Amino acid sequence: MYFTKECDYAVRVVRALAHGEVMPGSQIAERELIPLQFCYKILKKLERAGIVSSFRGAAGGYRLKKKLNKITLIDIVTAIDEKLYLNECLLPKKICKRNSNGNTCGVHHELARVQELVGQALSENTMDKLV
Repeated sequence: MYFTKECDYAVRVVRALAHGEVMPGSQIAERELIPLQFCYKILKKLERAGIVSSFRGAAGGYRLKKKLNKITLIDIVTAIDEKLYLNECLLPKKICKRNSNGNTCGVHHELARVQELVGQALSENTMDKLV
């Protein structure tokens, strides 16, 4: 499984905002070594997902909208990539040639089981444990 660079950076953005202060995007990018434009793209997605709030003006920037113990890793992953798939055969509309008569192959079945476990683990891990 591949956790995208964008998801990794999003976790780091949340970490940068962990202390509750309003922080400009440029400061977040600098602190977490994220390219500035990429940081703003991530902040926009996190804002749409209700994880961060943005504030305009001279004292503007970004702040967490939720407490760290209410933000899970799966919240961040789905804010960035919508859903994490172990293999393309697990995509909802993907038709796998190895499946026959409506039955999935053993590999598909096992990957789906592992994907469920990964999703569960990401849902159980909150950011307060990682900061």
